[in-house]
Amino acid sequence: MMSSTARRYAPPCPSLPAALEEFIAPALQEATHAELSTVAARLLRQLVVAGLDRLPLPGHGETLSRWQALAAVAAQDLSLAKLFEAHTDALAILAEANVPAPPHSIWGVWCAQGRPGSLRMREQGDHILLDGEKSWCSGAAALTHALLGHRDEQDQYWLLAIELGQPGVTLIEDDWAAVGMAATRTARLQLHGVTAQVIGGPGFYLERPGFWQGGIGIAACWYGAADALVSVMREGLAQRADSHALARLGNALCLQHCAAACLRESAARIDSHPGAKLMQEALRTRLIVERACLQIIEDLGAALGPHPYCGSRRSARLLADLPVWLRQSHAERDLAALAQASLEEESSPCSL
Repeated sequence: MMSSTARRYAPPCPSLPAALEEFIAPALQEATHAELSTVAARLLRQLVVAGLDRLPLPGHGETLSRWQALAAVAAQDLSLAKLFEAHTDALAILAEANVPAPPHSIWGVWCAQGRPGSLRMREQGDHILLDGEKSWCSGAAALTHALLGHRDEQDQYWLLAIELGQPGVTLIEDDWAAVGMAATRTARLQLHGVTAQVIGGPGFYLERPGFWQGGIGIAACWYGAADALVSVMREGLAQRADSHALARLGNALCLQHCAAACLRESAARIDSHPGAKLMQEALRTRLIVERACLQIIEDLGAALGPHPYCGSRRSARLLADLPVWLRQSHAERDLAALAQASLEEESSPCSL
């Protein structure tokens, strides 16, 4: 199924975040309201063809540059960032498994688990075949390939690559009722005898160091959106002397600084320990960025009133999209997992 031609990771240009912004911003500004539902898919294809998806791989010395690129896309449009992050994460996973990706292929990563038994995996000769349904497939109509997570009846977790253009793949786009992240066109797949390739063997997806590295990459996207919202606050209060609104901006600036510092520290730690499974690092960073984002959303509304929600198309979309994507966090479950892991350590997890 896969091409023998490996995706090459050329060193990114020094101004990759700026290049991404210059590529994306004009297209979003020119799009009509009706076109916004399809512009994310079109832009994703154009970014891939232009080679702007060739981000530095995590843990290879430029992890912060990778996250800066993801944040730059998220600051422009979160639906596009959702698709772009998943595509670049898939390329990193394939690289980690030493599996080449076909040139100009466009990928998704769909590992959310549906109903038990909804997807079945079977062997037929030298092939793996899939039957059943896969839910929560973001961007399915815009992609050429996808990585699917599947837990079998023996509780083994498999990562499977499929080509979406093959017979037996049916997309159903009737489940996504949300206004937020609507442009991801999240769908449900029906699979009938679909050929799949096993990536990395059972347990590979969850056990590899890149699982936690990729989880922090999502937090970088959240941060990019929050950074854009802080910029909206700064612009809105530049000529305003309301002390209460300014206090909200001051609070948002502190939160923004803490989230950015946490991401920078995590990137440095990943590059220093690329083979480590940094679960606590990932959980802590994601939770800190999540809380910063939620408070910045509240501060923005308190400082500027309804205008960011209804007077600016860009900020209105960010405010609709970001809370939906933040719910990819597991909230108190992640907090409890972080606390439990900390209690199992012999030394203090945080010191100056």
